[in-house]
Amino acid sequence: MLIGYERVSTTDQNLSLQHDALSKAGCKKIYRDIASASKDSREGLNKALEALREGDTLVVWRLDRLGRSLRHLIDVVGRLNEDQIGLMSLQEKIDTTTSGGKLVFHIFGALAEFEREVIRERTRAGLAAARTRGRKGGRPIKFGTKQVERAKRLLDDPETTVREVCKTLGISKATLYRRMSQMKSQD
Repeated sequence: MLIGYERVSTTDQNLSLQHDALSKAGCKKIYRDIASASKDSREGLNKALEALREGDTLVVWRLDRLGRSLRHLIDVVGRLNEDQIGLMSLQEKIDTTTSGGKLVFHIFGALAEFEREVIRERTRAGLAAARTRGRKGGRPIKFGTKQVERAKRLLDDPETTVREVCKTLGISKATLYRRMSQMKSQD
């Protein structure tokens, strides 16, 4: 069975073009969303994916109507493939139930993997360059040596509780204990 999915980003846009094309393609059911592609949760897409059974085909007008990104699109197609469900894009003339359509998606997958590797390599190179310049990653220490010394002085007073010290310094107990422990190990 052919099941259609259509999406527009705003209520100002019209679904007629997509709906007509999906109906003409022979879709028995058509699910829709009026939501930005960047939204994680799209109720219509979720319902369409739930309705699909082994041997069915999900039909979209264009691939950009289905995926938030290339990675998301590949994930959706991978999930469909695992469940032995096809994907057909009318505008791009891609049909994953054919060997040519599967080839196209394998190429897309390889390109997405390549893109992720390039980003990973650039990130590692940037971090290494920053380290050679003496920069360390992570969040700056908010509770430094001076504050630890002040906390020790406050805790020297037997009338002062750890809770009061933390409230005065604007930190949690865990932060206080962790930083004091770090200072002891540096001595």
